[in-house]
Amino acid sequence: MDFDAKLDTALARLHEEGRYRTFIDIERKNGQFPHAVWTTPEGEQKNITVWCGNDYLGMGQHPVVLDAMHEALDATGAGSGGTRNISGTTVYHKRLEAELADLHGKEEALLFTSAYIANDATLSTLPRLFPGLIIYSDSLNHASMIEGIRRNGGEKRIFAHNDLDDLRAKLAADDPAAPKLIAFESVYSMDGDFGPLKELCDIADEFGALTYCDEVHAVGMYGPRGGGIAEAQGLMGRIDIINGTLAKAFGVMGGYIAASAKMCDAVRSYAPGFIFTTSIPPTVAAGAAASVAHLKTDQALRDQQQTQAKILKTRLRGLGLPIIDHGSHIVPLIVGDPVHTQKLSDMLLQDHGIYVQPINFPTVPRGTERLRFTPSPVHGPREMDALVKALDALWSHCALNRAELAG
Repeated sequence: MDFDAKLDTALARLHEEGRYRTFIDIERKNGQFPHAVWTTPEGEQKNITVWCGNDYLGMGQHPVVLDAMHEALDATGAGSGGTRNISGTTVYHKRLEAELADLHGKEEALLFTSAYIANDATLSTLPRLFPGLIIYSDSLNHASMIEGIRRNGGEKRIFAHNDLDDLRAKLAADDPAAPKLIAFESVYSMDGDFGPLKELCDIADEFGALTYCDEVHAVGMYGPRGGGIAEAQGLMGRIDIINGTLAKAFGVMGGYIAASAKMCDAVRSYAPGFIFTTSIPPTVAAGAAASVAHLKTDQALRDQQQTQAKILKTRLRGLGLPIIDHGSHIVPLIVGDPVHTQKLSDMLLQDHGIYVQPINFPTVPRGTERLRFTPSPVHGPREMDALVKALDALWSHCALNRAELAG
C-alpha cells in the first residue's frame, strides 16, 4: 500500500474543490485587539484587523481576566498536574464550576477541556446512564454533538432544522416507554439563527424527554447575566443539560455542562472523555472564573457588541450584499462558491489587511459558502469603515451578485 499516494489524493481533492484549509500565523497584541500581526509565508510582518474571532466581547484581553490569571500563575505554576481525579482538582476549578452553576441556575457544573469534548463526552455517555435512550438531534447541530451521538451506540433520530412538526412526528413514532432526549442549540453559528427553545421544551414535556441545549455561541452574550438564550427567555429551569464554552464570549479556554448534581456526578463518573483527560490549568480556570463573574454584571459590553453587529448588518445590507440576518450577533455574508470565497478571503488579507476565514463545505452546505464576520465592542468606526469599503470594492471587482438573501 502506497500510503503517501493515498494522502496526496485526499489532499489534492480538497485543493481541486477549493476548500483546502490554510492557517495563517497571527500574533494577537494584548490591549490592541482586534489588531494583530500577520507573518506572511515570506516572513514579512504586516498589521491586520481580525474580523472572524470568537472572542466576541474582547474578554481575552480584559484586565480582570489577566489579573486573575497572573495571580493563579504566580500561586500555582503552569499546569494542573493531572486528571481531576489525580491531583487535577484545585480551588480554581471548583470556583469556576460554582460560578457556572450559578450562571445557569443549576445545582452543579462540570468542566471539560473544550466545549467539543463536553458535548462529545456527555452525549456519548448518556446511553450508558439511560439504557435504550433515543436521542433526537437537530440536523444542524454542531459536529461535536453529532460525533457524541454517533459514538454512543444508541438510537438516534435526526429532525429537520428547527422543524417542530418533524420532531413531534419522530417522537410519536417511537416506543412511549423508551427514554428520550432532544438535543439542540440556542444559536446556530453558521446562519446566526435561534432555536425555538420554548417550543422544544414544550414538546419535551409532552413526550417526557430530557432536553440538551448547546449554548456555546450564546453564553456571556445574552440574558441579563450572560446565561444565554435560555436565561434571556426564562427557560433555564426547563433545560436539563446546558453545554457552554469558556473560549468565546468569556475569552479563555475550556467547556462545561451545567445540570443537576446527580447528572453531573453520573457524567463525571462514567464519561471517559472526562475521566482520562488532564484538567485545564489553574491559570485558565482562574481567568475563566473572573470572566464569568465579570460578565454577570457587564450588560454594557453585551449591548455594545449587539450595536456593532447591527451597524455592520445595516451597512452591508445597504450595499446590497447578501447577508443573512436572524437578529443574532453573527454576520454571515454568502458568496456561494468555495473558490470565490477563498479568493475574497485572500484579497481581504493581502490587499486590505483584513482577516476573515472562508467557511466551506462540510461546515456549511455546498452552494452556501461564506465569510462569517463577528463584530465586537473593540471593532471601532475606523475598522468598520475599512471593512465595508473593502467588501464593496471586492464585490464589484469579482462581479458578484448583490441581490440580498432573505433573513
